Amino acid sequence: LPRQLLARLEEKPDEQVRITTGQTVEDLTRNEDGSWRIKIAGNDDTQRTLNARFVFLGAGGASLHLLQKSGIPEGKGYAGFPVSGQWLRCDKPEIVSRHNAKVYSKAPIGAPPMSVPHLDTRNVDGSPSLLFGPFAGFTTKFLKTGSVMDLAKSVRSSNLSPMLSVARDNFSLVKYLIDQVRLSHEQRVDELRTFYPMAKNDDWRLEVAGQRVQVIKKDPQKGGILQFGTEVVAASDGSLAALLGASPGAST
Repeated sequence: LPRQLLARLEEKPDEQVRITTGQTVEDLTRNEDGSWRIKIAGNDDTQRTLNARFVFLGAGGASLHLLQKSGIPEGKGYAGFPVSGQWLRCDKPEIVSRHNAKVYSKAPIGAPPMSVPHLDTRNVDGSPSLLFGPFAGFTTKFLKTGSVMDLAKSVRSSNLSPMLSVARDNFSLVKYLIDQVRLSHEQRVDELRTFYPMAKNDDWRLEVAGQRVQVIKKDPQKGGILQFGTEVVAASDGSLAALLGASPGAST
């Protein structure tokens, strides 16, 4: 779907829209006229700069790092808590053909909202599959292909207090994540059996899905809170906006 949408945009006359991929925004700095100077690196080690009157940061987990590099005061105090998603996947036609729906259950007590278990029919590379989950995983990366140093590099004097407050107030979530990471394949399939009692271990395999960076923000009462939705942070002059939080692809 994104490819089709982007292809349609590129059909605009007079190069009104230009799309470039396979590149990384390395830095953002303000020009004297209030516009933004953007430093970009390509996969072939080339570098270039662009000037833009408006910048939107819809970079998933990487949005936080870019927001911090922009230096806008509205971005101070924000931090991120990375959580990865894992799913059991089955491709056997005789099993997949018996199910064509998305069936939800209730999340266990103490589990975050994004952990609501469901059995889901998906079309993967042109073939139907069944997915069950999500099971949470923990990593310090902000992107699936990111660096293990992403979390450490995001710590600032302005967001350290909210991060510590969230760690203090969310012990049950930390315990939940630890329990999830320690699950064996047999235990994950056991959870699936609440939906599909005849499920066999050998018919399912574990797939690592996407990476979410949940928003940590300042709070006048608690010092800092962890939220599971999305957050739009914008510069007061309207020259830059960033999308932080859960399901950034869908939200963008």
